[in-house]
Amino acid sequence: METFRFQPGETPVLLSIPHVGTTVPPDIAATMTDAALAVPDTDWHLDRLYHFAPALGIGFLKATCSRYVVDLNRDPAGSVLYPGANNTELCPLTTFDNQPIYQPGREPDAAEVERRVGAYWRPYHEQLDSELRNLKERFGVAVLFDAHSIRSQVPRFFDGRLPDFNLGSADGVTAAQPLVGRLMNVLTARERYSAVLNGRFKGGFITRNYGRPEDNIHAIQLEMCQSTYMEESSPFRYREVLAGEVRPSLERLMSAIVEWAWEKASGRRRATYL
Repeated sequence: METFRFQPGETPVLLSIPHVGTTVPPDIAATMTDAALAVPDTDWHLDRLYHFAPALGIGFLKATCSRYVVDLNRDPAGSVLYPGANNTELCPLTTFDNQPIYQPGREPDAAEVERRVGAYWRPYHEQLDSELRNLKERFGVAVLFDAHSIRSQVPRFFDGRLPDFNLGSADGVTAAQPLVGRLMNVLTARERYSAVLNGRFKGGFITRNYGRPEDNIHAIQLEMCQSTYMEESSPFRYREVLAGEVRPSLERLMSAIVEWAWEKASGRRRATYL
């Protein structure tokens, strides 16, 4: 089955949306609870919200399967993203509201988790890795933007209300500081929205695994509050008016990434000819 959709771009920038998928294969769905089959922890509508990205020349990669099948933003080796905090598994067992995803006794065992990694996790990451290598070879630099969204209040993971924009670079490890600084300037430009850098969400496995600034591959994660563009409760409707208000900030953000990436690419070409 199709596990992702990919559209190449014409700039050194790739947009990844690993948690927007809602498909659950029938054999897995048969083991899940009714509540889990509604896939409530989806990063709803992000492909629609970022639909402008291809027009900017940005490559577009999105998952089609639900994060409940296997979480593309987790390490298959089992390393913990946030030590001491509440973390979800590679194949999650509970929803964000701590409700069981599987019927009693039907949770995936180690062999099933390994099967899902091969069938659903690995194809996405092979495409992601291949495209970043291609961009680096073609332009001398590559920038990965990993897009996420979450409810503004999830007591399991954080107290109170989350800032609207949560930019992560793993505490400055995965992307050049001038790029991160430029993006924070964009995100803090409008008083309507709050923003934080490397707060509760610093970047997941994708950001941390692929971001290698020393090799001119930069990776950044943005975790947005879903309240900025949609209804946060079922049926999780997209709110066009809200989305229209927040989208200009995202367009400026992505344009700033493209501009910075072209500056880096041009600088490397000039250095080659000197």
